[in-house]
Amino acid sequence: MLLRCRLAITVLGFVWWLCATAMLAAQSTPPRPPNVVFVLADDLGYGELGCFGQARIHTPNLDRLASEGMRLTRHYAGAPVCAPSRCVLLTGKHPGHAAVRDNKEAEPEGQWPLPAGEATLGEVLQRAGYRTGAFGKWGLGMFGSSGDPLRRGFDRFFGYNCQRHAHSYWPGYLWDDATRIPLDNDPPVPAGGKLAAGADPDDPQSYARFVGKDYAPDRILAQALRFVREHKERPFLLYYASVLPHLALQAPPAEVKAYAGRWPETPYTGGNGYTPTPTPRATYAAMITHLDSEVGALLDCLHELGLDGDTFVVFTSDNGATHSPVGGTDCDFFASCGPLRGRKGSMYEGGLRVPTIVRWPGHVPAGSVSERVTGFEDWLPTLAELGGARLPDGTDGISLLPTLRGEAQPARPWLYREFAGYGGWQALWLGEYKLVRKNLQKTPTNELYDLDTDPAEAHDLAGDQPERVREMLERAAQQRVPSPTFPLRAVDPK
Repeated sequence: MLLRCRLAITVLGFVWWLCATAMLAAQSTPPRPPNVVFVLADDLGYGELGCFGQARIHTPNLDRLASEGMRLTRHYAGAPVCAPSRCVLLTGKHPGHAAVRDNKEAEPEGQWPLPAGEATLGEVLQRAGYRTGAFGKWGLGMFGSSGDPLRRGFDRFFGYNCQRHAHSYWPGYLWDDATRIPLDNDPPVPAGGKLAAGADPDDPQSYARFVGKDYAPDRILAQALRFVREHKERPFLLYYASVLPHLALQAPPAEVKAYAGRWPETPYTGGNGYTPTPTPRATYAAMITHLDSEVGALLDCLHELGLDGDTFVVFTSDNGATHSPVGGTDCDFFASCGPLRGRKGSMYEGGLRVPTIVRWPGHVPAGSVSERVTGFEDWLPTLAELGGARLPDGTDGISLLPTLRGEAQPARPWLYREFAGYGGWQALWLGEYKLVRKNLQKTPTNELYDLDTDPAEAHDLAGDQPERVREMLERAAQQRVPSPTFPLRAVDPK
């Protein structure tokens, strides 16, 4: 009996020791940082999602994402066109300090590369132990250049390197890391063109050569889902830079058919950029719904793998909707920028304010809304804090985590934007006021708006408040480091 008691005590002691050891190990092991899925749409306007007021285009997955997370209703892209906006996003520097401030071609393919000294979001999280993948459109440097995505913090790349190449959704090839892989589109569908002479614009067969077989967005999505599955056991960053709904108007015929006949259509036969289509409105709507289905597939994959609660999901757009009727678009019909003035390429709200949603179950309040002014430069410090990573020197952003958790956070003191293209622009948000400067390559003009009372920027107050304009001009000048590659000739030192 005594031996049995001693044995029982020994066993109980061993069990207690195991439990205590496990508890100490759990206390000493830091929690795994969350995965990050960052979805960047291309030229998606502020009003093109159901959860941001769209009435004609179906976006059920993004509407669900909004119901499960937070909508940011005053979030600003880095620039009103692709490459400089992505530069702000990935480097955390506003356009007055950023290396890329306009779209600029680079031979033999692609755009002006990020310089080697610029730390990127990929590099920051990579150093913190994340596996990193970029899928979709890059636009910041060809393979082998200083802007090569595989040299700028991404372990994996699949998609288009060049923005111009991405204008076709049925191209001849995509990039698998640094290897060109052919697609089953023979011949590739061009990004532009016109109907053949004498072709009947009302005959669907007249448009047959502008429809391919191998839809590039589907190829890109498949590789992104594979990346998630392969790295489910460790923290990962998925930077999913979709090419949708950027022109040309090209979508799978079956998806276009789902919108056919809903609205009057005028066939677009070419001549104003990009490829012809017999049903431009239905095609554009189908492209946005296809984007929504991509997000749905990513969310379903996270749920299937049990990663919902461990994944921080962001959805946003690189700039506002494009101008009608370029390429056959009709953004007025769809109210693509909602009540906002301006389109892609301008510093008015419609060119820069973008629909943005964040979901992180258990951390970001479901169904919440934030009207705090935020910008693309804020994502690098936010995600660095989230991932326990060291923030590089010289960034301009402010972490959004308090706001995203539903906590009080001071208003952003100011937000600055500039853009060397479309005649040259600057903008500064300061409190309720916004300064807009345009024609900065020749003769500048200044405008002032009170966004609290005039979000549509219909009433210019510059003539009534010259002192406020002067104060905001001084602050804008303080934020600009001149760029010899992307000058603003009217304001740069001679």
